[in-house]
Amino acid sequence: MNSYLVGVSAAVALHSLLQLLMTSRMLLRKSSIISSKKHAWVLFASDQVFAFAMMSGGSAASGVTSLNRTGIKHSSLPNFCKPLHSFCDRVALSIAFAFFGCFLLAMSSALDVVWLSEY
Repeated sequence: MNSYLVGVSAAVALHSLLQLLMTSRMLLRKSSIISSKKHAWVLFASDQVFAFAMMSGGSAASGVTSLNRTGIKHSSLPNFCKPLHSFCDRVALSIAFAFFGCFLLAMSSALDVVWLSEY
């Protein structure tokens, strides 16, 4: 599940970088950031899809990480975080950043709605 979060995070990073480059290009040309209503809808839909993907990735990774911290009581799987305490803390921090990224994508979607209301 952690590899799913890494993959989703990489896709979101690529999407965000492309949005940044396109927005910068439009600002340098001194033209409108959103060129058409169709463009605004595409941005809105992609922000929504990536926000939900980040939420699902973070949720899946947090469940696995919780099991690694506590162990599984009715099986022979040990508590993996006792010997790997700093690694588990870093994983927890990355999951927190995934949820923060989801929040930022939700805010971007809200801005897309504002742009759509202007068209």
